[in-house]
Amino acid sequence: MTERKEEGKGVVGRKMLLKLLRMLLRGDCAIVAEDVARVRLQRQAEVADIAPAVLGLAVSRGLAHRKGAIVVAAPAALAFLRRALAGGEDEFADQHRDMVEDKALVDGARQAVRRNLSESPLAPLARLKGRGGEAFLPVEAFDAGERLAADFTRGQMQPRITASWEPRLETGGRRHGAGAGDISDSAMAARDRFSRAVEAMGPELAGVAMDVCCFGKGLETVERERLWPARSAKLMLRAALLALARHYAPPVAENRRRHHWGDGDFRPRM
Repeated sequence: MTERKEEGKGVVGRKMLLKLLRMLLRGDCAIVAEDVARVRLQRQAEVADIAPAVLGLAVSRGLAHRKGAIVVAAPAALAFLRRALAGGEDEFADQHRDMVEDKALVDGARQAVRRNLSESPLAPLARLKGRGGEAFLPVEAFDAGERLAADFTRGQMQPRITASWEPRLETGGRRHGAGAGDISDSAMAARDRFSRAVEAMGPELAGVAMDVCCFGKGLETVERERLWPARSAKLMLRAALLALARHYAPPVAENRRRHHWGDGDFRPRM
């Protein structure tokens, strides 16, 4: 009898977690009420009650981020939801996961997070080492790729499961396309950030970053589709993410005095 009760709780928790992720992927949610029994989330006219333990699980698993009374979907949420709907994921078992403790840049500050490398499209690069034993993909580049994917998801630019989709970058804050009037301000802001990030990487590098970070394509698939030589995609992706990291965190300019070299009788003009 006890086992049946625990199994029933697991099923309810699973459904509630999937419900939470669906809601977050439609846009950022605000916590309008919270107690020991439930957390009430609201997104525009949509309201849902979630168990505090389920929300805590989503945050600890890296599927959602919470800052104060705002909860947003993490980059891994979409891939997790798709696998769950396909029946290939048990949300409460970690035997097939590659969980690591890490630091991530969240709202301008580095915070401790748990990452499931098996869910990140950057996982193959995250495990690679350089010739000197250092990480092939620096942590700031990894974070930049995750941030790009997060804005892609928050901007509601991910392809629909039941329809074909072709990416269209919107610039200048203009709203166009089907259903653009229903897009929230936070989604439009995410689209603007995404467009600026793509522009910062440049047309030569942005494509591979979008293919891997946003569409989850493997490196071999990218090479095959783009007719690139073998093992070249990882180098192009690394260059793209390093450029993206500089866009998100520009290096501080040093105020250095400029020296003018001249002959012994040189005198500056006054």
